[in-house]
Amino acid sequence: MKKLLFVCVVLAASLLFSNSTNAQVKIGYFDEQSLLSLFPDIQKIDTVINNFVKDSLNPEYAYTVQDYQRRDSLFKKDSATMPAKARELALSDLNRLGYKLANWQQYAQEMQNGKMEQSLLPYRQKMVTALQQIVAEQKYTLVLKTETLSPYMQPNILDNLTIRVAMKLNLALPQEIMDAWKQAGGVVPGAPAKTAAPAKKG
Repeated sequence: MKKLLFVCVVLAASLLFSNSTNAQVKIGYFDEQSLLSLFPDIQKIDTVINNFVKDSLNPEYAYTVQDYQRRDSLFKKDSATMPAKARELALSDLNRLGYKLANWQQYAQEMQNGKMEQSLLPYRQKMVTALQQIVAEQKYTLVLKTETLSPYMQPNILDNLTIRVAMKLNLALPQEIMDAWKQAGGVVPGAPAKTAAPAKKG
């Protein structure tokens, strides 16, 4: 049964990417992470995150520790004479700060992830705009994430929208990818068109 299911999956994938099929479905595949790595200034985001940790998260941690210690000291000194409601509020604040400190690593990671997403947004907006234009121009019906493709399939490189978007954004691609693209008949924007060789006079 498992073997039959595997054969069906491979057959379905073959039909999807086959150029000989008469279906009107045109499928491309796209890898966001690979494309992000091609932006020449993407490494500056590491500096942005490091500065965020140093200038924002580290001071926040130090302040939270100081605030917790101050509130804890006051609570221990005054809790016995506090009205019940004031004692309840003070304990609630103390517990909130204690929880934040106890889970600081998770909190800091979430904050860094948020900063990362914010920093990547301009790159993602450029990618999405270019991808939408290519999908419309080339009349793609469906775009799949590269990681969803079966490792047993080798889809047509001309349907690799990561390459098409990179070219549209003028991002440098490795030479072996460019060679494979040209060998498959792919057009490189800005490259001179091939002209037919003149007929020999007989």
